[in-house]
This record gives sequence, C-alpha cells and structure tokens, in this order.
Amino acid sequence: MKPVLYIVIPCYNEQEVLPITSVQFEEKVHSLIEKGKISDKSKVLFVNDGSKDKTWNIIKDLSERSDVFEGICLSRNRGHQNAVLAGLMEAKDLCDITISIDCDGQDDINAMDEMVDKYLEGYEVVYGVRSKRDTDTFFKRFTAESFYKIMNFMGAEVVFNHADYRLISKRVLQEFANFHEVNLFLRGMIPLVGFKSTSVYYERHERLAGQSHYPLSKMLSLAFDGITSLSVKPIRFITGFGVLVALLSFIGVLYSLISKLFGHTVDGWASMTCILCFVSGVQLISLGVIGEYVGKIYLETKQRPRFIIAERTYQEKNS
Repeated sequence: MKPVLYIVIPCYNEQEVLPITSVQFEEKVHSLIEKGKISDKSKVLFVNDGSKDKTWNIIKDLSERSDVFEGICLSRNRGHQNAVLAGLMEAKDLCDITISIDCDGQDDINAMDEMVDKYLEGYEVVYGVRSKRDTDTFFKRFTAESFYKIMNFMGAEVVFNHADYRLISKRVLQEFANFHEVNLFLRGMIPLVGFKSTSVYYERHERLAGQSHYPLSKMLSLAFDGITSLSVKPIRFITGFGVLVALLSFIGVLYSLISKLFGHTVDGWASMTCILCFVSGVQLISLGVIGEYVGKIYLETKQRPRFIIAERTYQEKNS
C-alpha cells in the first residue's frame, strides 16, 4: 500500500512567500503521486503560528482552491518549534509519514523524493542535511557550524547541518507523542526516539521572498535552549571550574600565610580587587546557568499546553 504523506509547514508572517512556495509544494505532491511513491490522499498541512499578516487568510483560500491543502491556526504565536510540533501531532493519526519543511523555499523540495525512497527502503527517520553552505556569509557559516559542534560537545545528539527538514514515520511520531517537554528542541529530541534513520543531502537556496524570521538573537536563544534542555554538562563544567577556583584559592591562602610568616607581604588593594571581581563574576555566571535550569524545571512542572489549535480548515470544509 502506498503511504499517505503529510508535508507539515510552519508559517509565521509569510504572506509574501506563501503564494509562491505553495505552488511548488502542490506540484511536488502531485509529482510523488504520479510516480507511485505516495497515496493520492496525501496533503500539505500549513500551521499558522499566530501570524499578524494575511497568512491565515491565504491558507484558507488555498484549502478552498485545492484538496491538497489543509491548515491549522494556533491560538497565538508559540514559536517555530511548537508550530512544527503542532503540525506533526495533528498529522500523526492522519498519515503514514510526515515531512516537515520551512515555508521560505530555501530547502530543496526535490530532496523529498529521496526521503520517501529511503522510507520505502525501511528507514523510519530521514534527515535533510545541507551538503554545503556556499550561499552563507562567513560569519553565518562559522556560527552555524560552531553551533552544531558545541551542541554535540555538550552532549546533545544532533545531526550536523540538519535543521528541521526531515521525514518521520507514523510509528516514530506515536512514540514521540510520549515526550512531554515544554522546552522544545526538535532536532535534538527526534534522535532520542531511536529507530532506523539515515540522511539525504541537498543544497540550500536563497529565500524566495520576504524576510527571515530567525535572526542571530533567535539562533543563539535556540542554541542555549537546546543545550540546557538536553544536557547537564554546563552544570558539570561549573562544578569542575568551581573546584579548580577553590583549589587555586586554597593555594593562594597558603601562599599568603607563608608570606606573612616570613614578612614578605606587601600592602595593596589591586590584587585583592581583581580576585574579588573574578570570583564574583564566576559566581554570578554560575548562578545564571543554574537559574536557567531551575527556570526550565519551573516551566516543566506547570505542564501547560505547548500549543492550542484555534481553527482548522478541514473542519470548515466538513461543516
């Protein structure tokens, strides 16, 4: 039996690019159907992440125009990761496989053919991985590649140069539904589920229209969330560094006592001020990192919903 595919696409203020890329997504679904790789019940599922422009109206118009398109609208902006999760959880009972991809047209949709082929070969998760970053500036390329290296060094299992372009089977999604974290970092959480996985490689293009909604500040925030959500190594580093500082301080105390006994002490405030500032700075940084973990524990214990779906286009169709 041919698998039912749902292409899950998070959208936030995408009124400029959505009319362009929606045509490409529709053509890709029809192409995969014609090649006999997927069922003719396959869909494109847009997730409106509380957009403030006409994105949701465009999605509703698309769903009225073609049965290929469906859409859900979140009650408010919940962020990219929650929007992707909402689409995956919505689709898991409606399809056999999902492919999540951004709306901007930068990810090569032709890689979907190979992703589906890999699924048919028996793989449950297929990661879309950038083969090169020639279109990026040196700064963006350096920070992005450093991000993946730091994440792996910190103990977060992530696929190098993989974002959120991936195929996931229904079987994996059903198991992933048992993960109830509020602090989401999907590219680090999906590998935790396990199952047979592989990667396909593609070249990333320039954004077709509109502006990126993921500046450096959001990338840094995502990286920090990923590290603190999936690893306790920062706290262990603090512990190790604290032991080192304590050891050096103890040596300094012994040195001061010996100097005092032999009468070699020199009055001065500069060295003392430097030591106090250094230790105080270490303490504040340590408290900040520990506080980040405590804050995440606080949010997790509240067990608030990660997203709320306000509207569905297919409810309107069926009504």
